[in-house]
Amino acid sequence: MLSFFKDYKLFAIVFGGISVIITAIIYNTLNVYQPLPIYQPTMVTSELVDSTIQHQKKYHKIADFSFTNQNGKTITQNDYKDKIYVADFFFTTCRTICPIMTDHMAQIQKEIINDNEVMLLSHSVTPEIDSVAQLKRYAKKKGVNDKKWNLVTGDKKEIYKLARKSYLAVKDNGDGGPFDMVHTENFMLIDKKRQIRGFYDGTNTEDIDRLLADIAILKQEK
Repeated sequence: MLSFFKDYKLFAIVFGGISVIITAIIYNTLNVYQPLPIYQPTMVTSELVDSTIQHQKKYHKIADFSFTNQNGKTITQNDYKDKIYVADFFFTTCRTICPIMTDHMAQIQKEIINDNEVMLLSHSVTPEIDSVAQLKRYAKKKGVNDKKWNLVTGDKKEIYKLARKSYLAVKDNGDGGPFDMVHTENFMLIDKKRQIRGFYDGTNTEDIDRLLADIAILKQEK
């Protein structure tokens, strides 16, 4: 009987040791760095994508751009070179989803205020209304930090083209009018190679938390 208990004790020690090793392996496997997807036009609902690129499966990047920000400064892709950034589309007179989106963008700004790798970019879909002066008033009201966050206006055709062919984020309003846009609640996460790495509901607090977590993941990429 004593021999049995000794053998059982040895078995328990060996089994316990093996269990610890297996648990550690499983834990490490589940916590291995998982890169974010690189979004292509084929991965996004067709209503948000220009028909000319709907079948593109690779090599998609944000195109060159040139707009004017809330300070009257010309903003181009060079201002975002080697930066991770969050982009969206809005208009200052919107009274539905835009205020929520802008407040959430301000929340992101607060989280990344001292992070030199991350910036924000908001494009007006009503540039005929959103002049530089209007954007400046809106920026002051919403607490925009000029060093971190650009609100931009410009040629409506160019904004429309960028929204549909680069960011894959704006709907055509369907009435046949040239370059008329219906913006969505989407926030887009763009990496340092100008690739789309995530889409998020800018009105949803849980998605904002997910976006912030994904920025941290993206920063691990070399």
